[in-house]
Amino acid sequence: MSFNNETDAMRIPDHVAIIMDGNGRWAKAKGLPRTAGHQEGVETVKKVTEEAVRLGVKYLTLYTFSTENWNRPLAEITALMGLILDHLEEEIFMKNNVRFRVIGEMSRIPEAVRTRLDECVRRTAANDAMTMTIALSYSSRWELTEAMRQIAGDIKDGTLEPSQISEEMIGRHLATNFMPDPDLLIRTGGEYRISNYLLWQCAYTEFYFCDTYWPDFNENELRKAIAVYQSRERRFGKTSEQVAIK
Repeated sequence: MSFNNETDAMRIPDHVAIIMDGNGRWAKAKGLPRTAGHQEGVETVKKVTEEAVRLGVKYLTLYTFSTENWNRPLAEITALMGLILDHLEEEIFMKNNVRFRVIGEMSRIPEAVRTRLDECVRRTAANDAMTMTIALSYSSRWELTEAMRQIAGDIKDGTLEPSQISEEMIGRHLATNFMPDPDLLIRTGGEYRISNYLLWQCAYTEFYFCDTYWPDFNENELRKAIAVYQSRERRFGKTSEQVAIK
């Protein structure tokens, strides 16, 4: 079944999470170094961010760099961190009234990058059209492990009883505690997995996979993904008949 990019403005997903895959393969296909793919991918981030605001998305979360990516060649990691410094432009956030946030294991991020990230978070804190979050040095297993450590510490200190642990409490200890769970997760680049990304949060998320490499993903591709999302019935464990009852 094929879909066009016609979206229902009344059913735009509140939270779209994206795994931006295919930068390196895009570059290889063009005979370019992998860093060229990452540079082009940054331009796609800008376009998709602006389009998400226009559509009315409230939260956009982008998988930028996983904890596993630290195993990549040092030159590529250095180039990626340099791109973050060079292209983290407040203009795109201020022009579009976007609040910027970052989640991940910040202790591994170079100090200059952390400082720039913190400045952008602080200066965009009052923006309220959309929250754009980058997951940097992030993995869901890291996030869940940290949450369990915090909860275990509360139990050890005597401020929490094991019987008080709930799904809501675990959610409050996650790095994503300031946002709702994703309604739609998009993965570009032709892979069909979510690669340690928002595992807890994606329990009822709709998935959309496409072959398009991230540098070629554009406004039309985003609208197409949302149109596919809108074609689905979200039941959350209920029957279709129950969902139909308003």
